[in-house]
Amino acid sequence: MPNPLLLPEFRELLSEGNTETLTELMGDMHPASIAEFSEGLDVDETWQLLSYAPLERQAEVFSFYPPENQEELVSDVGRERMSSLLEAMSHDDRVDLLKQLDEEVVENLLPLVARADREDIRKLMSYPEYTAGAVMTTDYASLPADTTVSEALSLLRRQAPNAETIYYVYVLDAERHLVGFVSLQDLILARPNALVRDIMQPDVVSVRVEQDREEVAQELAKYDFLAIPVVDDQNRLMGIVTHDDVADVMEAEATEDFHLAAAVTPLIRGYGQSGIWSLYRRRVGWLLMLVFVSLLSSGVIEAYEEVLHSVIALAFFLPLLIDSGGNTGSQAATLIVRALATDEVDPKQLVGIVLKELSVGLSLGVTMAVASFFLALFRGGFDVGMIVGISMLCIVLSANLLGVLLPFVLSRLRFDPAVASSPLITTVADVLGLLLYFMVATWTMNWMGTLERL
Repeated sequence: MPNPLLLPEFRELLSEGNTETLTELMGDMHPASIAEFSEGLDVDETWQLLSYAPLERQAEVFSFYPPENQEELVSDVGRERMSSLLEAMSHDDRVDLLKQLDEEVVENLLPLVARADREDIRKLMSYPEYTAGAVMTTDYASLPADTTVSEALSLLRRQAPNAETIYYVYVLDAERHLVGFVSLQDLILARPNALVRDIMQPDVVSVRVEQDREEVAQELAKYDFLAIPVVDDQNRLMGIVTHDDVADVMEAEATEDFHLAAAVTPLIRGYGQSGIWSLYRRRVGWLLMLVFVSLLSSGVIEAYEEVLHSVIALAFFLPLLIDSGGNTGSQAATLIVRALATDEVDPKQLVGIVLKELSVGLSLGVTMAVASFFLALFRGGFDVGMIVGISMLCIVLSANLLGVLLPFVLSRLRFDPAVASSPLITTVADVLGLLLYFMVATWTMNWMGTLERL
């Protein structure tokens, strides 16, 4: 969002051509602050502002602009200037940028980029979207194991300007296999003539290049690392995932789960950048599917129409029972989905979880059944009170189990369990609740009729 205080100052400085002040601002302010405060400038003004900083600084600021702003800036600048900026950007940031551009634009830009950078870009862009390879950077610092600490520090000084982080330095053999890592602190404190292999940590926590990015984020958070190495199936170092990349991943995953929980296909871009047609397409499919599932509810009501006509009071309690089942199922599904996402539970624990939730569901069901019985007692008499109370117990217990089991089933089928959180579980619980209600009503009325005949 444009900053209403500093934006006019930026415009005034640009119109005056105040080189000294603008150069100082571009050098002293944090790149994120520059991007934030200048976001309201038009494309020409933005490029004019960036020109008051060295190319490396321009690349840092550019990476903090929102994706839609980056696209506008790319479309309005010459290929030569943009290719130079790409070479100066961090490897993961430039790949993120290129992934959101049209393929034709990318193909026009890449031939102007240095060969080494071009090959790195193509390699990083080749990894599937939700893998560690797609979020890693190849800007890392590395050392051979047989070098001395003194030599290592000299090597590190040369690598530092282009490395994402130098707090962790990865030790590689001649074939680039990851054999250990050493922290910057260890290097500074070690004797100058000590060998890196003698001070390195040989047991390295790493992730595979094809591993799901959410699992990578969990690993990095679990060990509280600033970065985690990414290796291939032969344990060769391919890149690193840093804590700032993980923050972006966690935000993206949380957004995706929110969308799925509301029965919305996750948006490729943010809501503000999504058009009417895109929003329509990502919502209509789920809604149509839920409409057809809801038809089962109508079928159940039609099948038990005679029961409703014989005891009119039963219709009064339909919303109460159906809503209670949906709410109970959504509660259970939300708890399980979150527990699966944070690795608090494992699919192998399913039996224990089901037994636990049987107890919880039974306790909830009995409590709500007693309350429902007394409500129905005053409305329709003892018979209706029994039907509503027993139905409430059965509905709450079954909906709770449904909310527990459905995320596990979806996970086993390779679907995101978040799909089960709200509309889906509510719709299925509605159908199940209606069926149980009318079955209990039919059974109870038959039983009461038998007692009267006796």
